[in-house]
Amino acid sequence: MKQRFYALDVFRGATIALMILVNNPGSWKYIYAPLEHAPWHGCTPTDLVFPFFLFAVGNAMAFTIPALRRSGNRAFWMKTLKRTVLIFGIGLLLNWFPFIKYDSAGALVAKGFNTLRILGVLQRIALCYLFASIIIYYLNPAKAFIAGVVLLLLYWGICLAFGNAADPYSLQGWFGTPIDKAILGESHMYHGEGVAFDPEGFPSTIAAITQVILGYLAGDYIVQKKNAIAGTAMAASWYTIIANLFVAGGLLVFTGFCWDMVFPINKKIWTSSFVIYTTGIAIMVLATLLHLIEANGHRGGWSRFFEVFGKNPLFIFVLSGVWVRLYGLVRIPADNGYEGLGGWMYNHVFAPLFGNMNGSLLYAIFHVIIFWGIAWWLDKKKIYIKV
Repeated sequence: MKQRFYALDVFRGATIALMILVNNPGSWKYIYAPLEHAPWHGCTPTDLVFPFFLFAVGNAMAFTIPALRRSGNRAFWMKTLKRTVLIFGIGLLLNWFPFIKYDSAGALVAKGFNTLRILGVLQRIALCYLFASIIIYYLNPAKAFIAGVVLLLLYWGICLAFGNAADPYSLQGWFGTPIDKAILGESHMYHGEGVAFDPEGFPSTIAAITQVILGYLAGDYIVQKKNAIAGTAMAASWYTIIANLFVAGGLLVFTGFCWDMVFPINKKIWTSSFVIYTTGIAIMVLATLLHLIEANGHRGGWSRFFEVFGKNPLFIFVLSGVWVRLYGLVRIPADNGYEGLGGWMYNHVFAPLFGNMNGSLLYAIFHVIIFWGIAWWLDKKKIYIKV
């Protein structure tokens, strides 16, 4: 991108850093409450990470869509489909990695496809990117906004019409699981809730698409207003942009809270109220960064720490997943058999030195620092890995 805002890199980088932090505790038994997902309804700081990433995907499209429009339909479809397939494929391979595992006898065997989870974080990003791109490319901002609202209302209506009448928003009553089972098969779904249920499944992707659309609209607003005020008193003009973003963010948060009364805020089934609420917070966070960085020129230090993550977000996210999965291939003798390298580091270094809770947190921070070092080196060498 020839045109970009430092604040957007910082926003995207902070999201990646937080994603690494919450995905890599020393022990899943010892996690501070803000770093856990809500059990079902509700929203914790950790629940903001994924929607913020989708919002950031939309922000970036504010820079790329105009160039694709100038290039024409063929270039748009080739670029969009290629990127969708690559991101989805990388996510699928990440789920499968490291392609081998230890069996019950302790021998390394190939991981079969029969239990491979098909969907996941990157797969949802790919699908949301695809459909949001089509909507944004062919519609003007006002019509894209209307399309996003229609998707949210449509998803709500489907949940009510086809969910369990007694509780359409419960794990058992939500309409989407039978659809995912029919398309994917239970063995290819997530089982973290104790049953076959995929929080990144196909039905809930309907609402998640709007997260990208709203991210694009926020980014497009910033770009258009910034271009319009070029050459004027930039600091004063930035405050108008920032104020408008805060108003929009506040209205979305309020709307999300109101909608929560009848359609609960819930990440795991990605409710429409969750989209509106988390997008409102994302806009206010982005406005705060614009105030600190673009309007007041506070660059370097803390912002530099997050910026380097934002320069290679997809690569760093994938690398963090590959890195920790490799720990499982290193087996170290333990009292009850064997433990992986990650478990050994927590049990023999972090927990003894800092206690269970703090040791688990510092283990995660340690990994954030490792990947920051890699991101910093890539940025220093001007190496930017994009899909």
